[in-house]
Amino acid sequence: MKHQLIVTILGTDHSGILSEIASTVSEVHCNILDSRQAIYGREFSLTMILEGSHQAITKAECLLPPLCQRLDLLSMMKRTSHHAKQNLEHLFDVEFSGVDAAGLIKSVTGFFADRNASISAFRQRTFTDKASGLEMMRCKFVVSIPDSVDFGELEYSLKLLFDSLNLTGKVVDKHKKDNHEHTASW
Repeated sequence: MKHQLIVTILGTDHSGILSEIASTVSEVHCNILDSRQAIYGREFSLTMILEGSHQAITKAECLLPPLCQRLDLLSMMKRTSHHAKQNLEHLFDVEFSGVDAAGLIKSVTGFFADRNASISAFRQRTFTDKASGLEMMRCKFVVSIPDSVDFGELEYSLKLLFDSLNLTGKVVDKHKKDNHEHTASW
């Protein structure tokens, strides 16, 4: 029977971290089912789901913390049940931006929580607008909504929310997205 372990590792970025972690995972005979890595300034963040036999997962639980300690990283682990892929049938891209203010993310995430929607990806960045000198924010979500949610109503209500928060934004059905639409990466 396969067992699974969620591992989160944080710390100051330096060359070779991912290589050492991957080597240890391989040595204990675990497979990485899914992972996300990000660099924030000088900080490193990695979250992954490992799969292996009971013995392999136990070895990972024993060997990863000392490796992280040696690399001056923090680690957290939790055993989990079978990793199941998310329902990706009703995915939407949500983007919004405006002047950075306390509570914006809470308001928008609350909007989706009230509709039993799941935010499967989230990215936010802040920056200073060169023209105005104001602190600005830009955010992107990937949202999965239940079949029972009417997209037209969702889009209208979200626009009202954005207007009330002085944000500009849009929601795009990922399956009906215009193939000629150009988006800037950030």
